[in-house]
Amino acid sequence: MDPNLQYWKSQGKSFFSRLRLWFDLLDPSYLLSSDDEIKKARVLIASGGKLPNDNTIVNAWKLSLSSVHADTGAVLPVVFRPQALFPISAPLIVASFLPHSGVKPALFWQFMLQSYNAGFNFANRNSSAEQGKNTAMKQVLLLVGSVAYSTCAGAIPQIVVQRLGVINPPAQVFFRSVLPVPLSVALAYFNVHVVRSEESENGILVFDSNGNAVGTSKEAGAKAVQDTALSRAILLGTTAAVPNLLVFFSKTAKLLTSRPLLVAPIRHISTALVLGLMIPVSFSLFPQLGTIKREKLEKELQAATIDGQLFYHRGL
Repeated sequence: MDPNLQYWKSQGKSFFSRLRLWFDLLDPSYLLSSDDEIKKARVLIASGGKLPNDNTIVNAWKLSLSSVHADTGAVLPVVFRPQALFPISAPLIVASFLPHSGVKPALFWQFMLQSYNAGFNFANRNSSAEQGKNTAMKQVLLLVGSVAYSTCAGAIPQIVVQRLGVINPPAQVFFRSVLPVPLSVALAYFNVHVVRSEESENGILVFDSNGNAVGTSKEAGAKAVQDTALSRAILLGTTAAVPNLLVFFSKTAKLLTSRPLLVAPIRHISTALVLGLMIPVSFSLFPQLGTIKREKLEKELQAATIDGQLFYHRGL
């Protein structure tokens, strides 16, 4: 078992312990670390044995956890590390919710957002069952299909308003403020399931309590994808819903009646704030080192171990 997963096993047992750890790991300064610095941190961890309180070791663990793929041990691309999710996706999400004057801008920003989401999901997947297999073409098709479908579906509210010439205020509110919320939830859920469908089809490695690989389980793969899809749906759904509710209640209370120009800035700023707060929360909802009961595994895996509970890398 990779050292990163061993660390999650010891430190990420409860939601609040995971949340505290993610607040540390999402420090954007880690994005400035070079590949050599990350590799040196891994070497330091490997030679350090236990987990002492020395700041150098602690920082090495944080750098490793936030920058290295737990299955391959490879350094993650900078743009797809957890710390990059907020600075890259925040402007894309804000832009995708803007009331665009045409269909093309709506499709463009949805394409940018859905492409980044697909790339992030792919880079942080569980790839334990893919090693040694030639699945590149299938993965490319899954990525392209997911982005194409999500782009068109995400732009539906804008397309309807523009193509049908919707001018009725209640209808505009529905298509611009209400419909994007369930749509964001559905597309985030869909994106994870499609991009990471290989895990459900081929299975992922499961480990016993000692960190020894027991075998490959499709049941564990399906659970890993499901949990991650739910966390991502909650992240984007909350980010879409809260700013709209804030603006709605502000208008209801007539706080913005005399200041209509403040509506857009409040919506955009609150979207970024909610996203920034929800990222560590969504990452913490399910453990990075997931668990599955032995009786829920395939029969051949049940016969291969006596442990009542096995572990797997959930991905992010």
